[in-house]
Amino acid sequence: MSISTLTIDQRLVSLTRPTSLEADQYQSLRLSLQRLKAARDVRMIAMTSPTTGDGKTLTAINLAGALAGVGSRVLLIEADLRRPSVANQLGIRGNTAPGLADLVLDPSLMLQDALQPLDLGFDVITAGSPTLGVREVFNSPRLEAFLREARAHYDFVALDTPPVVPVYDCRLLAPWVDGLLLVVAAHRTPRKLVEESLNLLDSARVLGIVFNRDDHPLLSYHRRHYYGCRTAKAAQS
Repeated sequence: MSISTLTIDQRLVSLTRPTSLEADQYQSLRLSLQRLKAARDVRMIAMTSPTTGDGKTLTAINLAGALAGVGSRVLLIEADLRRPSVANQLGIRGNTAPGLADLVLDPSLMLQDALQPLDLGFDVITAGSPTLGVREVFNSPRLEAFLREARAHYDFVALDTPPVVPVYDCRLLAPWVDGLLLVVAAHRTPRKLVEESLNLLDSARVLGIVFNRDDHPLLSYHRRHYYGCRTAKAAQS
């Protein structure tokens, strides 16, 4: 699918300004994940956040662009069925392809039916149109099977999932991914919400915390005492 960089969200710097300083920070995140893949075969990563507005979707798309930019086979899955925005941010117009919910709920569909190859270098599966509740979609054995199939065919699979505090969706997906990244808006996300998010998530699956809208490197490893020192200023709200 052909997409013009003029129609996509200009905050997707990995796609619109790949040589910029802002895009370079996503390259730092890419390097961290490549090391994790080499060490532990981490390739299916879910992006979540404490609440809305932290930038998890922008981070997921920018990360997909950064990974694809060095030749990795990358799939971006929109797993936020409640407030999907990937198609809009990527400027995908008139999309009629089946999405994730359709793939899970329609037994006649195969993984390739929902894949949308983009000339941006990676493939995408949008949210689709769920006819049942989110719990039914995420508890379906078909979803687990499709995620396993995707993991086998791509170097990296990035999932954009809903915020962890308001809804339970990300926690339903967590057992099927290799790791989670918690996206935090620097100087904005309340520290209390970050702590609540970490308490809700399985700490063994949290790969790190991504500091969005910050001047420092994006990823810090998940250690609660380290987070408290590293972001004491950023977490004031």
